[in-house]
Amino acid sequence: MVEIKQQLGVAPEFALALESLRGAAIRPEVEVREIVAPKDLAKHAVAFSCDVRADSAHEKIDLGTGRIVFLWDTAPQESWASKFRVIIFAKSPLETDIGADEFSAGVTWAWLISALEDNGATYASEAGTATRVISTGYGSLANQKDHSEVELRASWSPLDYSLAAHLSAWQNLICMMSGHPLQNENLSRIDKRA
Repeated sequence: MVEIKQQLGVAPEFALALESLRGAAIRPEVEVREIVAPKDLAKHAVAFSCDVRADSAHEKIDLGTGRIVFLWDTAPQESWASKFRVIIFAKSPLETDIGADEFSAGVTWAWLISALEDNGATYASEAGTATRVISTGYGSLANQKDHSEVELRASWSPLDYSLAAHLSAWQNLICMMSGHPLQNENLSRIDKRA
């Protein structure tokens, strides 16, 4: 269950969306908590952070992290397909050889779409960018091994007020980026460094 601070005076549609979020299941591999939502993006907003739990991780797992913001406004804004908009950020370290692969960014976008579809999230007007970064240390950091990470920034418009599926999809994305399976299916963890 997701803990959400009570928001008074919100539109009934947003109140229903908050109730759907409260009922969302949290994967055991992650910690999800409410954070301060950005102001002035829309009339109503709620935001969460998600971090892969180190205590649930295999010693080789990459600890992914992310943020999600649910927005609602009285009328769809430009590029919105409904009164709702979801904005996400997800990041995870990668093995350098995987990060160097030109297709790794596209795979991350495909994981998001799969997670949304597998959770039954209805959406439109999806947009995003995936970024691969490879870092090399110099000077006093020259001993540091090259490392890589992938980031996904995306947004889309939910087509109904049932937002739990979108929250679940976002958790699944972060878990996939960290080497866990798409769903918490009691399957073996995907070991990207085997």
